[in-house]
Amino acid sequence: MSDVVVRPIRDEDWPAVFRIIDEVVRDGETYAYPEELTTESARALWIEPPPGLTVVAERDGRILGSAKMGPNRPGRGDHIGTASFMVAAEARGAGVGRLLGEWVVDWHRRAGFAGIQFNAVVESNVVAVRLWRSLGFEVVGTVPGAFRSRRRGPVGLAVMYLPL
Repeated sequence: MSDVVVRPIRDEDWPAVFRIIDEVVRDGETYAYPEELTTESARALWIEPPPGLTVVAERDGRILGSAKMGPNRPGRGDHIGTASFMVAAEARGAGVGRLLGEWVVDWHRRAGFAGIQFNAVVESNVVAVRLWRSLGFEVVGTVPGAFRSRRRGPVGLAVMYLPL
């Protein structure tokens, strides 16, 4: 993955990032976003304003994935961060998710967050759960049946946490 660069998103990246978001959401297995996202509504969900950040993973001018991060809650909850990740289908299994995950954990550490909370990891997304566990996250609770998987029906949403 040494040839993949993680950097802040730029306006010209948006069409490629939107294609990834649209593909992931329409698949119906990992994100509780509305299926009929427009480019504008997806942008409102994905682009994090400061103090948050949205980044892309890029190789040779090609966007392979994206992550967004920032405080999980405002005010008295802003010391705990959160993040979301999406990787293009053709880049899955190649380490892009891990690279983005490591980058995001490091960003939160450098920014002084006390921990990172993932609010809704679909428990049937075993690849993501395994990745986050390998980076030190623990499942601290699961809401049974909180996600309607297109292929599996109701499955749980895990809350995962990493103290920093």
